[in-house]
Amino acid sequence: MCGIIGYTGTRLAAPLLLEGLARLEYRGYDSAGIAVVTPEGELAVRKAPGKLRTLVQELEGGLPHGFTGIGHTRWATHGPPTKNNAHPHADCAGDVVVVHNGIVENYLELRRSLIKEGHRFTSDTDTETIAHLIEKALPKAGSLEEALRSAAGVLRGANAIVAMSRREPCTLVAVRLGNAGGITVGYAEDGMLLASDLPALIPHTRRLAFLADGEVVAITRQGARYSDLAGRVLEKGPKTVQLDPEAAHKGGYPHFMLKEILEQAETVTSALRGRIAFDPPAVLLEEFPLTPQEVREIRRVVFVGMGTSFHACQVARLWMERLAGIPAEADNASEFRYRQPLLDRHTLVVAVGQSGETADTLAGMEEALRHGARLVTVCNVEGSQATRRAEGALLMRAGLEIGVAATKTFTASLVTLYLLALHLASQRGRMSPQDLLRHLEGLTSLPHLLGQVVAHREVYRSLAQRYAQREHFLYLGRGMSYPIALEGALKLKEVSYIHAEGYAAGEMKHGPIALVDDRMPVVALALQDPLYDKMLANISEVKARGGTVIAIGTAGDADLAQRADHVILLPPTPELLSPVLAVVPLQLFAYELAVHRGCDVDQPRNLAKTVTVE
Repeated sequence: MCGIIGYTGTRLAAPLLLEGLARLEYRGYDSAGIAVVTPEGELAVRKAPGKLRTLVQELEGGLPHGFTGIGHTRWATHGPPTKNNAHPHADCAGDVVVVHNGIVENYLELRRSLIKEGHRFTSDTDTETIAHLIEKALPKAGSLEEALRSAAGVLRGANAIVAMSRREPCTLVAVRLGNAGGITVGYAEDGMLLASDLPALIPHTRRLAFLADGEVVAITRQGARYSDLAGRVLEKGPKTVQLDPEAAHKGGYPHFMLKEILEQAETVTSALRGRIAFDPPAVLLEEFPLTPQEVREIRRVVFVGMGTSFHACQVARLWMERLAGIPAEADNASEFRYRQPLLDRHTLVVAVGQSGETADTLAGMEEALRHGARLVTVCNVEGSQATRRAEGALLMRAGLEIGVAATKTFTASLVTLYLLALHLASQRGRMSPQDLLRHLEGLTSLPHLLGQVVAHREVYRSLAQRYAQREHFLYLGRGMSYPIALEGALKLKEVSYIHAEGYAAGEMKHGPIALVDDRMPVVALALQDPLYDKMLANISEVKARGGTVIAIGTAGDADLAQRADHVILLPPTPELLSPVLAVVPLQLFAYELAVHRGCDVDQPRNLAKTVTVE
């Protein structure tokens, strides 16, 4: 993995490929490369370890000339990030090149077999195996498309592959196997494109088609031909997706992460737009597939997600039980898929993920479908694999999120999940119109309150300067704030490389209190909610042991200011909606610490925006 771009048409390919790779940098990578078919019928391959700028510097002497090419940014899974291991990878004769996202689970077995047959490998990657498999199949297959289909038939694992041959200089072929990173086909006026994600395509076209599991596409500058792994032709064409290309630009901010944190008021507004009514009060979720009768038959809701999305699931579980009165669970998707969950048609599974392409979450969705459960997704990417697998897709509408660490998609997912809980509560007769109106008014107040929260960045800069050299943090929360403590700790780890742990505050005396000293700051979420007094007691326990407390509290709270070393005060908000506000100071704190420490905020080391392998 991680980023794929391909083009064939009337424009010079190399500049377009480099531009596309630049738009995919946010996915995380450790090397980059391109290959272009030259007018002389040769494959010009250029690649380099490190950031894309290294490859660009190596190409300053001249870009490969040609009108068909592929590019890739790699995140190492097999072999270190070296020039030899960078994509694209070629066969023995240099006739075929491939780029690839995913993991070939049986690559060692295939590699050994191919070496016995005389194939010569020049890298440590599993990807190169695919190039040699295509080379082996070509004489009998007769075309690159058929050879790729043959190679796909012996691969195990979830993989997305794009191949190009100098013998078919105006053709690119691609296949998607399982839940690997997606392949999107773009129909532009000057040719055809392939990419692993939308930002690489939207400057050129919004007419897109998406490959599903087991589908193959062959593109030429005239169009695309779709088929399945058996060679059967598929009737498939583009649809127009509405996305704003300007959303992929920083807009004057030093980092995408900061821009996206500060966009959250607008993000919440977008998530609410068209989904609420006040006279009479109602939640309007046209994308939700269950009828009122089917909603009443639901006996259990299971939320599944990974990373930040899992923390959103943990908040949603509390909302679902409190608002809709339905027993609910939150499960890490990578564990859910293997624990043989008990599911049936009375279970609603809600898969949460910003990209809709996370391998473990997609596999969890497959598990739900196998057991006959009802399935919806909360996702940010229209047309993604998750939105196509689920019965219904509730889009976050957060716009493109470029920073690897999720910020605005977290708040957008929370708002969307809150709407879902309200919708189910209303459909099941659990909420009066007056109560529903109160909740809707609370939601509509969030954009304004978020604007207040992000208005005072100097507080976070000051804290960052003071604590940037600390190497351990403890985050504590209770009730609605516990998942936010987990998310705050995750953000700090992701972007600043500081070790941090989030805990339920009641667990502190069961072990973590042994770590408390004057070198490990404690971030305590102590909003004025039903568990406020208990959080004050936890803060006192930390202070009694010489600990430093950075508290997140509610405006007007004088008691908290007397107990904590530093206090960040938030506008009063209903208890159930407090997670949406409380996470923002933790995002800003992590961001300012990372900047002060000189970290790569938008592309943290070892991380990718979309995790398409286990």
